[in-house]
Amino acid sequence: MKNKKTVVLGATTKPERAACKAIQMLVDRGHSVLAIGQNAGEVAGIKIKTKAIPLSNIDTISLYLNPVRQRDYYNYIVEAKPKRVIFNPGTENPELYQLLELNNIKVDVACTLVLLTTNRY
Repeated sequence: MKNKKTVVLGATTKPERAACKAIQMLVDRGHSVLAIGQNAGEVAGIKIKTKAIPLSNIDTISLYLNPVRQRDYYNYIVEAKPKRVIFNPGTENPELYQLLELNNIKVDVACTLVLLTTNRY
């Protein structure tokens, strides 16, 4: 399996939240993870940053922010030049899809947890 450097945008330490489960599952499967969230903390040995950090060589950004909160990150996501952005349930955003596609970034409306579980990540 190839290590896919992944940014979890909307990270949280709350174990019942999908973003927290995604960090844990990504780490368990050997992927490099960067986590950015509203509150600092740590999940599976990954420190959650509360500010946008410089990004490079990103394979995937896994979104866990609602469309309104995503607006603050549009430029950040495009400038990171990930290969794809996964829009997890509740994050669907046609406006951002269009912006990403204009910048040759793949839009994947899916669930990170399901993709990992079914070996389609």
